[in-house]
Amino acid sequence: MHTGAHCDIDFDLEGKQVGHVSLPYSVDRSPFFQIKLPICQIRNGDGPSILLMAGVHGDEYEGKYALNRAISTIQTSDIRGRLTIFPMSNGPAVLAGRRCSPFDGGNLNRAFPGDATGGPTLRIAHFIENTLMPGHDIIFDLHSGGTSMEFIQCGLCEVNSDAKRVQKAMDLLKMIGLDYSLLADNGVASPTSLAAAYRAGAVGISAELGGGATVTPSTMNATMMALDRLLTGCGMTMKSLLGNQQETSRETQFVRQAGQDHFVFAPRRGWYEPAVSLGETVEDGQLVGWLHDLESPEVKPVELFSSGAGIVAARRLHAHVEGGDSLFTLFEVD
Repeated sequence: MHTGAHCDIDFDLEGKQVGHVSLPYSVDRSPFFQIKLPICQIRNGDGPSILLMAGVHGDEYEGKYALNRAISTIQTSDIRGRLTIFPMSNGPAVLAGRRCSPFDGGNLNRAFPGDATGGPTLRIAHFIENTLMPGHDIIFDLHSGGTSMEFIQCGLCEVNSDAKRVQKAMDLLKMIGLDYSLLADNGVASPTSLAAAYRAGAVGISAELGGGATVTPSTMNATMMALDRLLTGCGMTMKSLLGNQQETSRETQFVRQAGQDHFVFAPRRGWYEPAVSLGETVEDGQLVGWLHDLESPEVKPVELFSSGAGIVAARRLHAHVEGGDSLFTLFEVD
């Protein structure tokens, strides 16, 4: 009654079911309160088994909107196999419009494998890794830059010693056809959703699809086409189920994130001005921005330089910064 999770759909049934995962969490207002997370399963005979996730961070919207549309649009006869849709993974953060949970401050993408008896974020992580992920062939976790960042549209997978699964993940990234695909190396024991997918026996991929805690027609179109390409490319369906239009899939460029020298951090409190744009190629030592002190206008702005070469993959949107804030992220071309 006080721990664990309850799901009101039967994962073994054929057909379409829409319900909730409920996790008990006692609060001042309601001692027997339940965190309720929407879930959908569509099952139609033999075929691939795919889990689509979004809302791991509450202020990222492209994935949530697209998966909500998938739940309302896709019918049993449209697919073959098993399609599970979990659009609001960290529900408390989603409802608060925050990256992390308002209940415990938990960042779900740093909480796996979780704990069935822990706080809300750990319980959600435990349910996802131990109940939801197992039995799926492919897991696609959709992200964006959230409130404080904008991101180039890119896919992502983890590299590890399982060469077959890494190659399968890279093939899936080619399939969804975003401009870039990041090969990350965080280790199979890391607390992320992709490491959880690996531990659950699946092939996991992710994507960054926009940012700014908003969506645009362009970012939504890219998100829905990535989903369509995955579902058709894996043989789950023969037709576009979500996209309003189908562009020719582009050849993705594989990139890497090469450590601390591929970040630019604010050295202290101030107001930053970028000198480079998202997607721009920068050289080692290049001027990438300035840090202003608006309280001391007589002080010359501090020049900010890149300590590595690469593509500007993400940039901070908020001009006001504290020391240690990441201003730019660079990807190294593979």
